[in-house]
Amino acid sequence: MTINEITKLIQAVSDNGLSSFEYQQGDEKLILKKKKNVPQAPAPVVFSQAPAPMMAAPAMPMAAPAVSMPVETEEEKQETVLIGSDNVVVSPLVGTFYNAASPDSEPFVKVGDVVKKGQVLGIIEAMKLMNEIESEFDGVVEAILVNNEDVVEYGQPLFRIR
Repeated sequence: MTINEITKLIQAVSDNGLSSFEYQQGDEKLILKKKKNVPQAPAPVVFSQAPAPMMAAPAMPMAAPAVSMPVETEEEKQETVLIGSDNVVVSPLVGTFYNAASPDSEPFVKVGDVVKKGQVLGIIEAMKLMNEIESEFDGVVEAILVNNEDVVEYGQPLFRIR
C-alpha cells in the first residue's frame, strides 16, 4: 500500500466521521481510529515490522507487520499544524492546571492577551505545591490548549503564543 493510498483512506475516514477502520492485505495491516472531542497532543505515527527469523532459533509463528495511524478531526489537524509552527508553552510536570490564582479571581491570561517572556500564564499543582507556568516567549496568546482544573502530563502543550 502506498502513502497516497493511505492518505486517501485517512481522508475518507475523516470525511465520513468513522470511529474505526481496519484493513488487511497479505501481511500488511492498517488500523485507523478517530476519537471525537478529545483535545490532546497528536500521537506519533508508528510503523513496525516483525523481526526477521533467526536461522538458529526454532521456528515460531510471527505477527504480521502493523501500521497504526490515528485519524484526527479537521479541528485537531489545524491545531496540530499550528502547534508545529508556533511557539508552544508545554507543561514542565504532571499535575492539575489552574488558569487563576483562586477560584473567584480572573484568569491569568485569555486568548488575545499580549504576554511578555516570564509572565505567569497559569499554575500547575503537584504534590500540594503550586508551580507557576511562565511564558517562554513575547507575543499574543493564540490558544489555551487546556481547561481549568485539567490534569496535565509532562510535555503536554498548554498555550500557543504567536
